[in-house]
Amino acid sequence: MTTLICDCNQTMPLDPRALSASLNEPLSLHSSLCRRQAAEFLQAAANGVTLVVACTQEIRLFNELADQAKLSTPIKFVNIRETGGWSRDAAQASPKIAALLAVAHLPEPDPVATVTYKSAGRALVIGELGAAEQAAELLGDVLDVTLFTQGAGDLGAAQERRYPVLGGQIESLAGWLGAFELRWQQNNPIDLDLCTRCNACLAACPEDAIGLDYQIDLKACDAKRACVKVCKVAGAIDFNRTPQSHTEPFDLVLDLRATPAFSQHAKPQGYLHWDGRDARALLAWRELVGEFEKPKFFNYKQKLCAHSRNDKVACTACIDVCSASAISSDFKRQQIKVNPNLCVGCGTCSTVCPTGAMGFAYPRASDQGVKLKTLLATYQRSGGKDAALLLHSQGAGASLLGDLGRAAQLEKAQKDGTHGVPARVLPLALWHTTSTGLELWLTAVAYGASNVWVLLTDEEAPQYAEALREQMAVAQRILTGLGYSGEHFKLLHVRDARDLAALDRDLQAAPAQAPARHAGFAVQADKRATLELALDHLISHAPNPSQVPIALPASGSPLGGLAINKDSCTLCLSCVNACPASALADNAQAPQLRFIEKNCVQCGLCVKTCPELALSLLPRLNLAPQRKEHVVLNEMQPYACVRCGKPFGTLKAIEGMLGKLAGHSMFQGAALERLKMCGDCRVIDIYSADFEVNITDIKS
Repeated sequence: MTTLICDCNQTMPLDPRALSASLNEPLSLHSSLCRRQAAEFLQAAANGVTLVVACTQEIRLFNELADQAKLSTPIKFVNIRETGGWSRDAAQASPKIAALLAVAHLPEPDPVATVTYKSAGRALVIGELGAAEQAAELLGDVLDVTLFTQGAGDLGAAQERRYPVLGGQIESLAGWLGAFELRWQQNNPIDLDLCTRCNACLAACPEDAIGLDYQIDLKACDAKRACVKVCKVAGAIDFNRTPQSHTEPFDLVLDLRATPAFSQHAKPQGYLHWDGRDARALLAWRELVGEFEKPKFFNYKQKLCAHSRNDKVACTACIDVCSASAISSDFKRQQIKVNPNLCVGCGTCSTVCPTGAMGFAYPRASDQGVKLKTLLATYQRSGGKDAALLLHSQGAGASLLGDLGRAAQLEKAQKDGTHGVPARVLPLALWHTTSTGLELWLTAVAYGASNVWVLLTDEEAPQYAEALREQMAVAQRILTGLGYSGEHFKLLHVRDARDLAALDRDLQAAPAQAPARHAGFAVQADKRATLELALDHLISHAPNPSQVPIALPASGSPLGGLAINKDSCTLCLSCVNACPASALADNAQAPQLRFIEKNCVQCGLCVKTCPELALSLLPRLNLAPQRKEHVVLNEMQPYACVRCGKPFGTLKAIEGMLGKLAGHSMFQGAALERLKMCGDCRVIDIYSADFEVNITDIKS
């Protein structure tokens, strides 16, 4: 892999020797790679080896040059200018720039499964008829448009009918690109398929109850039926017509109403709620004709899921946080269900999932871990200290960092001007900012990051910010409890240029304390395994070692123990069967309830299953070695069969049962005595008793 660096007309103090040593690659410094030195770019691109260009300003130009030269060399582009080269401490940014280039040198992740959409261009436009017809004029050249009238509006329908028009009451609209289904009831006396727009009914109606959408306002109509008389030939008006329900498929939906058909933050692909002003959104929407693919963003492992067991619902974290309404409860199968066509790939479901049953696949956790490790290790190896990891989106987040860097360059002569992205801040673009959570943040700290910051914009759904705050509260409580000083985790919410000054100040925050020794483990595919590796490293290098449990926030904690009321517990072990994480277990040798705290995900299934309400959750991080071992939560004296002496239950459970059934007419005398026997002896006693009546002895 070849790397080209450019100081952009000598506006950045790049150190090619330091960068060469960090990347173990000879580098030459350019100052006008996109202009006078373009021949050197073409020469490097002609080698056939993947090329990394440290410039994003002229991506289009570089690609055009490569195309004109008929070069097929893969080219990666890295922004080192706005993200560090234009900051006030750019002279110290070589370790950061080396780290950003090192990440670009990583191979592309393996491809993931895809989801396919097929659209033939059947478009539905919902709105006031005049406005809908105007919108249809912008679409009719590429789409097969059908209108659904929501009244005449100020414009009214055109005299010439160019598009099919539906009318009535919409009952439901569901689906996604290529698979929308509209259900409506045709309940107006005027049949729009038969109407010729002759306007005779409008002229004849004494109450003006008929609008230019050619539908009757039944509240205004006084039933004189003058319209019926003038429409006798066309026969479009019939007040006695029975309302009819219809279903129609569409590939695309354009909604012009004030209230959208879908209330979720992330609308289905193929649906556009349009205000009539954003032409770019409409142009992009009208191009959705053909076959499209997107990654299948998630992996679901039902065996690990803590959603439901034994008809008890516990964890609904992924359902509650999904902004696309793509996740629902499949109660019959005791699991959750994800619609891949509605999933937009935010990854928040995997972030809040306590067990790892829901995993984010774009990129996979292991690929993300390699990026983190490469970024931080290269930065540290190059002499960087106190790294702050800044996670941001590829769209609005990257654009805001570009604005910040540009402001720093323009104001560099001002004493109190914008500082720009500091040399210790390492930006890392994500597919979505909420796709990483507790285990990866703690891993980053274990790798040596002093801070982990997540940059949010107005792209994200409101509930995403709350989910990240909960995760950060847990992560921060862990590090604070271990003695690491400072604020390690923070959400940076930036709407637009109005908040750039606040972002500039936030990025200059003091570093928090990281472990003295950096971890070397790899991020695992299993979320809990990664979390345990990070915790082990952070605990073993804690500034203030202790075995006192660290109390964690109840909301969002995937770690904790169980408290048990031994007076209430009968050791029925129903909680063992409910536990999805194998945290609870029995003992084949003795009546015991055992618990491995490391495995507990705090889902609450055991609490909801317990018939005696004897269990409660204890969100915490237990620092004692016993956290990874079986500990006995409760044990009881076994009850021995009165006939053979074999233990078959607990003394407390059998005595409780005897006490409850002693007064029942079915359990008197020998019947009550049999309750004190094991299953085998109970059967033997029934068949050997002289006073028992067998069904075969009963004569008709």
